[in-house]
Amino acid sequence: MVEMRNGKKVLITPITAEDLADIKIGDIVYLDGDLMTCRDVAHRRLVEGGRELPYDIRGKAIFHAGPIVRPVPGQEDAYEMVSVGPTTSMRMEKFEYEFTKRTGVRVIVGKGGMGPNTERACKEFGAIHCVFPAGCAVVAATEVERIAEHHWDELGMPETLWCCKVKEFGPLIVSIDAQGHNMFEENKVIFNQRKDAAVEEICKHVGFIK
Repeated sequence: MVEMRNGKKVLITPITAEDLADIKIGDIVYLDGDLMTCRDVAHRRLVEGGRELPYDIRGKAIFHAGPIVRPVPGQEDAYEMVSVGPTTSMRMEKFEYEFTKRTGVRVIVGKGGMGPNTERACKEFGAIHCVFPAGCAVVAATEVERIAEHHWDELGMPETLWCCKVKEFGPLIVSIDAQGHNMFEENKVIFNQRKDAAVEEICKHVGFIK
């Protein structure tokens, strides 16, 4: 479901491919509902090890992030988010097509761009990749209402699957849309063209240097 709220475009889990059809690269969105932290080892366990995730993320979102959490005083097996900053998404690139195919995840959140495996996954399975601004890990933690579940604790705090309930989590910048358009790759072409033109102009004025 997509809802406009105080000028914000909010994606509410569970999310369908139809919900993402009109969302384009460069759009800014926010997330309500289910967001699970999921990094390298979890991707590898599923794709290379053939293990099923212990938490259903079909129609939901994952966050390439290694958070800091702490126990909630006086409550058994309860944790709260202290800091949750994005991890470089490209580390998961080689796994993301198969991961998306098998899990049905709709929104992938991380840092920086991703490549052709993720483009293909988004286009074929109706998903998007978004960038969460780096350096805002504490702000992100304030948008986590609670940690509902946690799994694969034996992997250590950063790699544990922390299954969070979030409210207006963002801003998230759409970097790959459900049509497979990739903002980082498209901008790279534009920036290289500008660079070439700038170098040509500079060379006109420094050609005397041997």
